[in-house]
Amino acid sequence: MKFAKGSILAAALVALSSSIAHAGVTLSVLIDTNPESIASLDVLTKAYKAKNPDVSFDVEQRAGGSEGDNIVKTRLATGEMADVFEYNSGSLFQALKPEKTLADFSDLKSEANVRDIFRKVVTGSDGKVRGMPFGPAMGGGIFYNRKIYADLGLKVPKTWAEFMANNEKIKTAGKVAVAQTYGDTWTSQLFVLADFYNVQAQVPNFAADYTANKAKYATTPAAQRGFEHLEEVFKAKVSNADFGAAKFNDGLRMVATGEAGHYPMLTFGIGTIQQNYPDNLKDLGFFAQPGEDAAKNGLTIWMPAALYVPAKSKNVAEAKKFVDWVGSKEACELMAKAVPSGPYLIKDCNLPKDIPQAVADMLPYFDKDGGTAPALEFLSPIKGPALEQITVEVGSGIRSAKDAAALYDQDVQKQAKQLGLPNW
Repeated sequence: MKFAKGSILAAALVALSSSIAHAGVTLSVLIDTNPESIASLDVLTKAYKAKNPDVSFDVEQRAGGSEGDNIVKTRLATGEMADVFEYNSGSLFQALKPEKTLADFSDLKSEANVRDIFRKVVTGSDGKVRGMPFGPAMGGGIFYNRKIYADLGLKVPKTWAEFMANNEKIKTAGKVAVAQTYGDTWTSQLFVLADFYNVQAQVPNFAADYTANKAKYATTPAAQRGFEHLEEVFKAKVSNADFGAAKFNDGLRMVATGEAGHYPMLTFGIGTIQQNYPDNLKDLGFFAQPGEDAAKNGLTIWMPAALYVPAKSKNVAEAKKFVDWVGSKEACELMAKAVPSGPYLIKDCNLPKDIPQAVADMLPYFDKDGGTAPALEFLSPIKGPALEQITVEVGSGIRSAKDAAALYDQDVQKQAKQLGLPNW
């Protein structure tokens, strides 16, 4: 049988395209070591692979905190970043120079499902969206042990004075009142960062003035208060003796099992407790970090991390297909079932009915008009890299709150200049 040259070439091209289509793609993925991140990615990749058998995933984990920041920035700069990676939204996203380093997601169909409050914190200076929410929104506040509160007849505090009074009662009962875990330095920042709802309640324009170099921590009493909280807790001697060496998982264990009455933390820790201490989950409660005025009690919230695709990835198209699916209602509800630790920012994405008590404690703040405020890092691109070292010093009694606020004001200058912000 004879074939014309053209038909032979056409047949060859069809065979080649078919082999390419079924050759398979392996997407490399970089995430942090947080158990919630791992659980979320696990359900997503398994479901996506079931729908797309030719796609495989090679997952790598990285450190958190400033070490993780350096890993992400270095790998982006050297072109060695994974095809898909998970990282913070907000100010740390802006520090990646997203207009140059990250793929544009504006053409993804699922972007219409993403709530505007999140889109704003993953949009570059060019107006292009470059991130997809990964995980729930988080509250920054204080986990507490409900059993200890019930045994001692304590009430959830609405002011800092009430919180410190509860700490004294817990200490008198022979318990650790406030678990601190400076072995993971990033955890030391919570009393400062989670206080921003209270800062904004007193100084509504602080974020804008801070970004414009018109307001400082050291010269704004409401802002300096977060550092003072750290100092007060140290001086009251209400923390665990090993606070300098204890780590994140130790703090979660302590508050869940009743070794400690409180642990200042983001609510993503709920998922870790659900996995590691399921029998104690019912004993875990949560409240917003109290301020000075009980009538102005509210919650500082963190936007979830996002999934990004580096512009230099060799698999940009396939990576964006995966990220596009992550933004669907189907994918979101898979994550919500695996990690029901807060509200998700995909429209019509429902939490399961049997949510943990600590999540139920958080939701009323979201339901109340004006009950939440974004953390400063989502309202300003400025966040100094040395904050976690400074807060460790204050929480350890090495540096005063006043000196720490002034030092942090110096720390942010370099980043503000690198970002090219006016008036710096």
